[in-house]
Amino acid sequence: MDEEYEVIVLGTGLKECILSGLLSVDGVKVLHMDRNDYYGGESTSLNLNQLWKKFRGEEKAPEHLGASRDYNVDMMPKFMMGNGKLVRTLIHTDVTKYLSFKAVDGSYVFVKGKVQKVPVTPMEALKSPLMGIFEKRRAGKFFSYVQDYDEKDPKTHNGMDLTKLTTKELIAKFGLDDNTIDFIGHAVALHTNDQHLNQPALDTVMRMKLYAESLARFQGTSPYIYPLYGLGELPQAFARLSAVYGGTYMLCKPECKVEFDEEGKVIGVTSEGETAKCKKIVCDPSYLPNKVRKIGRVARAIAIMSHPIPNTNDSHSVQVIIPQKQLGRKSDMYVFCCSYSHNVAPKGKFIAFVSTDAETDNPQTELKAGIDLLGPVDEIFFDMYDRYEPVNEPALDNCFISTSYDATTHFETTVSDVLNMYTLITGKQLDLSVDLSAASAAEE
Repeated sequence: MDEEYEVIVLGTGLKECILSGLLSVDGVKVLHMDRNDYYGGESTSLNLNQLWKKFRGEEKAPEHLGASRDYNVDMMPKFMMGNGKLVRTLIHTDVTKYLSFKAVDGSYVFVKGKVQKVPVTPMEALKSPLMGIFEKRRAGKFFSYVQDYDEKDPKTHNGMDLTKLTTKELIAKFGLDDNTIDFIGHAVALHTNDQHLNQPALDTVMRMKLYAESLARFQGTSPYIYPLYGLGELPQAFARLSAVYGGTYMLCKPECKVEFDEEGKVIGVTSEGETAKCKKIVCDPSYLPNKVRKIGRVARAIAIMSHPIPNTNDSHSVQVIIPQKQLGRKSDMYVFCCSYSHNVAPKGKFIAFVSTDAETDNPQTELKAGIDLLGPVDEIFFDMYDRYEPVNEPALDNCFISTSYDATTHFETTVSDVLNMYTLITGKQLDLSVDLSAASAAEE
């Protein structure tokens, strides 16, 4: 271990693994260490016995739930946007050859007390029970405008400059009502709060286009895809990728103490009496607790069920977003469900998650609105975890720390953090103009 590396990555969470893979592909000499004896850190995937041990403190789960090894329960479940940045990153690194994807059945939103399919095309808008007859026409016109919008072609802008016009102003031009604004902002553009309404509309329009393009790409009923056997496959795929490019992985390395010189710049990592030298550190917040601050908590529930979520057209995999306004909250609530069709549970079993930014100390009560959508559950676990973000100055100490995973059940915020970190570490933008057909395995 007494070698010199350009970058040492601490923790094998999803963000750290993606960065380690990207840097390895760039020819950077990387050492990747983890204090745990398993991949994934906070974003690991557990079998049933491991889940039982974590939440119930018992070694074995009851037999009626099926074989432990048939469960792959992701601790940070997030769907991927079919055309999104994560899929492009996976293709860019060619890690797709180690993974198989499958389209997600449904994308829903909770509005006016009901679970409804998210409409995104003018055609779907006309059929959607979310809106009355006149609102359907207005929404249809707005969706057509978004569909035709091309940033480079002023003819498609209808005389509007979306870099100056706010989302609120743009939507006002189409006369859309509050519930429509709610589902467009939160379930299509995937904003996590309402701040976007006062920001330039371009971001929201581009997010809506991404949703529509992802939906069209798999001709499915949702824009999302998910790996077979769950996200636990991703860190391992990146570990393989890193090894192909000469990266070194070491699990079970206790302590992992980061060493600094007198100027406060990182010089290496010590574990078990040996020090590996390096120029830069990439890690999750748990490895450098004095360089991060707490920014909130996530409340979540994990349920094992024997049926799909009601009112989702029997979807075996589905996301339901509950916009904050619908519950009188400050943040959205997310419902995620996956099942044996993605090989994450035994036949006939479904795994559901309900998560949100905690506004109280009682997850059972706080998550009730989401849990009520699930119907009867076989087992349910409750959990809260703290979220952290870095407060250090990477230019001064060469430490690049990821932000903790948020409550969202899609990858858009996670991959933005990764790409920002990549730019900070390397000083360059990642080129994501890739041939998307390379991940066509997902279409099967």
